[in-house]
Amino acid sequence: MAKILVVDDEINIIKTLSSILQDEGHIVYPARSGEEALDFMRKNEIDLVVLDVWLPDTDGIEILEQVKKLSPDTSVIMISGHGSIDIAVKSTKLGAFDFIQKPPTMERVITAVSNALEQSRLRRENIKLKREFHIEDEMIGESRKINEIRKIIETAAATNARVLVTGESGTGKELVAKAIYHKSKRFDKPFIKVNCAAIPNELIESELFGHEKGAFTGAVTRRIGKFELANNGTIFLDEICDMSLAAQSKVLRVLQEQQFERVGGSETISVDVRVIAATNIDIKKAIEEGDFREDLYYRLNVIPIIVPPLSERKGDIPLLVNYFLTKFSEEHGLGAKEISEPVMETLMNHNWPGNVRELKNAIERLTIMVPRDFISESDIIKHLESARDAIGYSRDISTLKKARDEFERDYIIRIIKMNDKNITLASRALGIERTNLHRKIKNYNIDLDKI
Repeated sequence: MAKILVVDDEINIIKTLSSILQDEGHIVYPARSGEEALDFMRKNEIDLVVLDVWLPDTDGIEILEQVKKLSPDTSVIMISGHGSIDIAVKSTKLGAFDFIQKPPTMERVITAVSNALEQSRLRRENIKLKREFHIEDEMIGESRKINEIRKIIETAAATNARVLVTGESGTGKELVAKAIYHKSKRFDKPFIKVNCAAIPNELIESELFGHEKGAFTGAVTRRIGKFELANNGTIFLDEICDMSLAAQSKVLRVLQEQQFERVGGSETISVDVRVIAATNIDIKKAIEEGDFREDLYYRLNVIPIIVPPLSERKGDIPLLVNYFLTKFSEEHGLGAKEISEPVMETLMNHNWPGNVRELKNAIERLTIMVPRDFISESDIIKHLESARDAIGYSRDISTLKKARDEFERDYIIRIIKMNDKNITLASRALGIERTNLHRKIKNYNIDLDKI
């Protein structure tokens, strides 16, 4: 639901637009003149303005300029019964999102308003992202591998080169992508995240490139895709190995030509988008098995960044633990908590198959569940099922792949049992993606019917 101001001196146009927009669930406010519109905006917050070019007291183009000065983030759609290409171009240059000819059709209005509001939503999200950017958006740690990643991020951020971030689930691949974006020249432009694993294969092309009305069943209006919304900014393609081969082909073309067509459309759309991709899958193995295009891999892998699992930078665990203890104590309004050296040793000896995400969830749970101002080894045993086997695990064994795989398999089976074989709940408890858990179940030959 959005707050929309309709500015037009024709009462029939106001009634028509109000009826269409109210049926879509929006709140509509009318204004019959430019001055009335500006006065209303000085006193109220508005998400979108539908503005007539010709008004009785002033030129709509002048009102457009005033609206943008009053509220730069408010989208504006211009309408006119006597529009020309020159007026449309001038309106766009001054910040109008779209230009509609009178009499407006319901379909045209709904499409323009929907797209304008989506752009506004993304703009607000990016503003929020900038305000909330703090230490958590950086890689916490002082290990050699983390310091190397920091150097690569600085180098990559100064360019427009494509980046491929690889690493296990929960290691912080998205934090790397955000850090590159925040340090880049595109920081004031959109940052669009797409989780390829969360989008069905039949919808991924529409999500990325948009679609025209009637392109498929359910496509009742035109939709703007993520690449178009990310124009001049950055798009983060998370879990890119889960993308269909057909969609991979289209992404390859965008990378090569910076052009594409919407699904069901013939218009060629040009964009300038920086691409950062990430995956927790062995991408070279996916290429060998025919699940990922080799030519796309080489296009994406201009600057590779490999994020290590937590087991390979255990020296960073105390820094992460203390950071999360402070963070969650403040967030939940609890007193500061401390962890003794023996307990910290236990946490460092644990394998953390869910990596930093699992550690973060564990520390939040301990912060909430332990009433005292210190966390003991018994608290670890009581509240962290996954840490019970960590006590007594030697560092030498925990570094062996076989021992780690055996522990991870047993741990996954235990968590699945605890959640009554509900894979969605189990993946949340493990701190990994559902698709990643399915892969581990397959790799470890876990028979769900027999556990």
